[in-house]
Amino acid sequence: MGRGQATSPLGGAREDTAPAPRSAHEGFLRRQAARESAARTYARALPIVPVRARGLTIEGADGRRYLDCLSGAGTLALGHNHPVVLESLRKVLDSGAPLNALDLATPVKDAFLTELLRTLPRGLADRAHVRFCGPAGSEAVETAYALVRAATGRNGLVTFTGAGDRSTARAFDVTSAEAHGARITRLPDPRDHRCAIGAGGEPGSDLCSFGAGGERGSDLCSLGARGEPGPDLAAGWTEFLLDHPAAGAPLPAGVIIEPVRSEGGVIPVPDTWLRRVRRLTADRSVPLIADEIRTGVGRTGAFWAVEHSGVTPDVMVLSDAIGGSLPLAVVVYRDDLDVGEPGTSAESFPGNQLAMAAGTATLAHVRENALAERAATLGARMLNQLQQLVSDFACVADVRGRGLMIGVELMDPEGEREPGDPGAARTAHCGMEASARPGSGPGPLPAAPGPAAAVQRECLRRGLIVGLGGPHASVVHLLPPLTITDEQAAAVMDRLADAVGAAARDCGAGTAAAP
Repeated sequence: MGRGQATSPLGGAREDTAPAPRSAHEGFLRRQAARESAARTYARALPIVPVRARGLTIEGADGRRYLDCLSGAGTLALGHNHPVVLESLRKVLDSGAPLNALDLATPVKDAFLTELLRTLPRGLADRAHVRFCGPAGSEAVETAYALVRAATGRNGLVTFTGAGDRSTARAFDVTSAEAHGARITRLPDPRDHRCAIGAGGEPGSDLCSFGAGGERGSDLCSLGARGEPGPDLAAGWTEFLLDHPAAGAPLPAGVIIEPVRSEGGVIPVPDTWLRRVRRLTADRSVPLIADEIRTGVGRTGAFWAVEHSGVTPDVMVLSDAIGGSLPLAVVVYRDDLDVGEPGTSAESFPGNQLAMAAGTATLAHVRENALAERAATLGARMLNQLQQLVSDFACVADVRGRGLMIGVELMDPEGEREPGDPGAARTAHCGMEASARPGSGPGPLPAAPGPAAAVQRECLRRGLIVGLGGPHASVVHLLPPLTITDEQAAAVMDRLADAVGAAARDCGAGTAAAP
């Protein structure tokens, strides 16, 4: 720790007065800017140089400490350098075991698979096969697509998106599959805020123009299009496309869903919608693929996010936290989908022994210590308290999430409302009538990337690391480790509220009008 630093056990962020740490810090950043790609993402918004980390806390080269609510973009379920993870790595390193064993059987892999299968949703675990692929989540999505294409003999993939979400990380994964010959059909997912279906006007007409005229159009309208948009309408649209190839979507090889749209803005899909999509796909023998790359391993308050709805998918795409902070990705699928010939998977890095060891330790620790249940309880409390931001600040559009995956969306309170979303939808979370906030009207106010970036900067000044995502990077992401304490959670919420207030003043947004 540098001279003159004053910090609290929670990771206070007071400046170190010693010149040497500051000089070293700036030198690292200068060299990074000179040597690395201009495509850097996190480093541009977070000009820090981590040198030590434990749990929720990171210490930078300048001597400052931060509470890390980005958690390696969700890869650190147990936070930084958890003792069980470090011990698992030491055991492998000290044993003389190979670090890369390709797809050969090893004791480390056997232990990992045993623990992984123990955690899977009921109904899949007994019939599960596992395919190891390259270490990135995008490679796992491509592998899942190749799997269902081979099993069904069909081409094409149905995925769900919303307004402004098409450049998200998961969308890029699907676009990558598209480059390999997949026909991608993107449908709107159900949401309260910024609904993509056009329900502020005449959604029934919009659907009819898509090809659902006559009685079928009436059926779709009866699913909810005449009233408030929601799970039934989105599922009805999906059903229509699956049953009417002439509408432009032949029966696909698979349907892929993300139970909580992470980079899309932390948008949980309704359980009722997910159950209905499961029925639609099962009735048509279309494999349902659950993208649990970001949502798995207890993050949302269940070990796997699909468990909230009671749905058992045919395929699960897993990465991020399953490697215990190290790169690892696998595809878990029902055994009758396993039609791959030997040699169809010849990755160079499917056998990362260190990642498997760290993953085994992480999965076991989360399971044995009921950390998913802890995430559900603490996350609900944090969401409830953070809802106050919607009432207090005119630039806060919405607070949403599930478990310890939380998003705070920023908007421009002086902007022109977008068409297509009832004003009441955005106020449903805070219990206010649409007329209770300035500018109430037929749709939501524009997303505000400027204020969101300002909140991120103000958080960093206060020693809090948060991420950005969603439409136009207007959603502040909180992804704290599952091991966060109540005291640390209170500190995170205090710093975030203070940062939002400072950003609102700087952006001229001010506080919300009183009801």
